[in-house]
Amino acid sequence: MNDALLTRIAEALERLAPPPASSADLSASPAYMWDGRAIHAIEAFAPVNYDLLTGIDAQKAALLENSRRHGAGYAAHDVLLWGARGTGKSATVASVVGKLRDEGQDIALLQCAIDELASLPTLFSLLRGTQRPFILFLDDLGFDDNGVGDARSLRSLLQGGTAARPANVRLYVTSNRRHIVPRHLSEQDDPVNPRDVIDDKMALADRFGLSLGFHAIDQDAYVAIVSGYAGQLGLTFDPLEAIQWATQRGSRSGRVAWQYVAELAGRNGVRI
Repeated sequence: MNDALLTRIAEALERLAPPPASSADLSASPAYMWDGRAIHAIEAFAPVNYDLLTGIDAQKAALLENSRRHGAGYAAHDVLLWGARGTGKSATVASVVGKLRDEGQDIALLQCAIDELASLPTLFSLLRGTQRPFILFLDDLGFDDNGVGDARSLRSLLQGGTAARPANVRLYVTSNRRHIVPRHLSEQDDPVNPRDVIDDKMALADRFGLSLGFHAIDQDAYVAIVSGYAGQLGLTFDPLEAIQWATQRGSRSGRVAWQYVAELAGRNGVRI
């Protein structure tokens, strides 16, 4: 086989194979996204102002303190934020990072899609190349009954194993379930040591040193949240209208409160 033919074969293979993915500068941005192959900087990182988040004071204070320790290089926990949808779990994670950066801490948020969990060892190998503290954010994590194997893999990445997360990384996970993996009453009827079945499903949630519950709110708390948001924007509102807005959506939450205030701001020609 002559050199010219070998060259053409090599060029053809290069065209067929995608180029190796390049990752963003890990020291330059406040937030990133991992796509399973490379780390990309998020160009417009604009978290909700920490002080705007109301009705979850204890949860956001605990998360802020844990994140501040991590940013300073001290011992800190992996965190599970669980509870009802729309109660501010994801917003709290981003707002805490924003507040710490405003305070001068060089800490970064790195979000990974939950369908890219298998690529986390590759991500961790990249993050070991920097001393910068990162919060790895897995949003809305949950496993069905067929995903218990994936849950076990994530457990090993949190603690133990050669591919465990590096010291400069902490995982912040949100989930609608307190134990992430679904549980059923039928587990109690398992003829082969039902305690083992339950322990296996709860083991992932147990890996998180800090577990923060975000709960459904009552009407007074909902109106208070609307009031806090509206006050920050200089808007006045009718509490009865705010309640009707939530009733039409069948939910009272921080998310619904913000959506109502966004509607109110639009009516009044206010930018948010």
